[in-house]
Amino acid sequence: MKDYIEERAVEIAYYIIENKATVRQTAKKFGISKSTIHKDVTERLLQINPALAGEARKVLDQNKSERHIRGGLATKEKYLHQHMLRQH
Repeated sequence: MKDYIEERAVEIAYYIIENKATVRQTAKKFGISKSTIHKDVTERLLQINPALAGEARKVLDQNKSERHIRGGLATKEKYLHQHMLRQH
């Protein structure tokens, strides 16, 4: 594996852990695809630093379990905003 890919995988993991970041947030921050984030954390990092991979995975699993809540809140906010625009 190329050194820069290993470094990126470690950097991504630390970012996810420190910021409790989602895959989408992390992908945007690093300018790479969500699938690359997944591959870096679940496959590449597991070979480099299994303990760090486990910590990052915990955060991603937590985010995934809360995803439906964030989605619901975003939808609620959207409709509240649309309702407010119609009233003015």
